[in-house]
Amino acid sequence: MRRDHSLPRGELHRLRHQSVVLEGNPLGDPTDRELHVWTPPGWSAAERLPLLVDLTGYWGCGLGHTNWKPGGENVPERLDRLTHKGMARAVVAFPDCFTKLYGNQYLNSAGSGRYADYVCDEIVALVEAQFNCGGPGRRGVFGKSSGGYGAAWHGLNRSDFWSAISINSGDMGFDALFIPTLYDDVDALRKFDYSIEKWVLHVEAQPKLKDKDRMILMDLGQSAFYDPDPTQFRNMRLPMDPRTGELIPERWNNWMKHDPVVMFETLGENLRKLKLIYMDCGWSDQFRIHFGMRRFAAKLKAAGIAHVYEEFDDDHTDVDYRMDVFLPLLAKTLAA
Repeated sequence: MRRDHSLPRGELHRLRHQSVVLEGNPLGDPTDRELHVWTPPGWSAAERLPLLVDLTGYWGCGLGHTNWKPGGENVPERLDRLTHKGMARAVVAFPDCFTKLYGNQYLNSAGSGRYADYVCDEIVALVEAQFNCGGPGRRGVFGKSSGGYGAAWHGLNRSDFWSAISINSGDMGFDALFIPTLYDDVDALRKFDYSIEKWVLHVEAQPKLKDKDRMILMDLGQSAFYDPDPTQFRNMRLPMDPRTGELIPERWNNWMKHDPVVMFETLGENLRKLKLIYMDCGWSDQFRIHFGMRRFAAKLKAAGIAHVYEEFDDDHTDVDYRMDVFLPLLAKTLAA
């Protein structure tokens, strides 16, 4: 059931892709994955449209964004509506980057796998070849939360590949984002001898995941992306002493090296190559991400790098409506 049956409908192509990049990944996650690609109504390969890639937040993957959404729009339906209203036509890819860590940060990590290479070297290459789209100067990546982190990471590290990014409530300002919740995480481990493995296996054996447990699983997963330890369960270790709550400088520094605000100091100039840097965040984000976003925007401004940063009156949850703002900007920029 679609919200508006009167709109011209694009086509959602369901492909399968066998990854070479992910072979032997440290979590043993599957290499054969489904890939969804949306093309606008009446699409023809002769159009040579721009390509947009959707990086979803933690606990999600591209297939979730194309799934039916009761009482609302999934992303393909939103694209149908926006295109009907005049958004520049584009091809949009929805990769599946889910892991045993329950999500992804879309970088290359010894704790999770080469997901930056997976997206750029395999997914984009496949979509561009099959749909005659994208190419240098015509590729954009967008995402919210962990997907927003992925967009920031790719902008900082792969500006030779992407030409436009949209960072939406993206993980940054790690001290404000993670330190408060890490104290809750270690308290949850107390009954399990502060063992991540014992706690995770206990939670996974339950018939239902609690919201608090989801948040802890997400925090623990971050350690495998930012500070992996191959000797530990799923490569996870905490950056603090679980009994005293004191940060372990070496461990925490490894996290902070991956904070986009910190990465800007050495990689920020790469962002100058991009045609568009769009950023937004709710000013009451419950994960305090707006503080990190403000810091990142301030660094862009101080460096004289063109960007757009908008704050809106909302928090971190259910803000897909912001796509109505940034998707047309991305498509217009890349179509020019």
